[in-house]
Amino acid sequence: MVEKDNVFATKIKQSGIFDFKDFYRFAYEWLDGEGYDVAEGKYSEKISPGGKEIEIEWEAKRKISDYFRFVAKVRWRITGMKDVEVQKNGEKINMNKGTVEIRSKGVLEKDYEHRWEDNPFLKFLRGVYDRYIIRARIDQYETKLIEEVDEFIGQCKAFLAMEAQR
Repeated sequence: MVEKDNVFATKIKQSGIFDFKDFYRFAYEWLDGEGYDVAEGKYSEKISPGGKEIEIEWEAKRKISDYFRFVAKVRWRITGMKDVEVQKNGEKINMNKGTVEIRSKGVLEKDYEHRWEDNPFLKFLRGVYDRYIIRARIDQYETKLIEEVDEFIGQCKAFLAMEAQR
């Protein structure tokens, strides 16, 4: 069985003007550029009198070795999204206005290929291997995963801040 360690969780929440399509593309391309395979598990839109509500769930995975894999779980929640026109350099641009909340979680998966699960002795050896032999490597990978998930959230914040300044 895959052993999953929740390493890091964070969120951002920002209200204002943004371009949803550009932001979505930016977030996807950033994860893709870092070597993650992004799978969209959920995309739902509800239209209400207060604006659109959008919920998106991504699971981005990146193979580190035959034993380790990084998983970034990203949940989007956009509320009150409405189309607005914005003036930029004398031109009218169509954008969106609403509240964006992104929750991100970093998970370190160990033995995701199930190589140590064939018998109880191998399972015992995996426990010894994790706790005593490669503990320092696990700590390094956890730190790296925290940095990557934090950088993703930082990039999203920066993108939304730039969009608000348009």
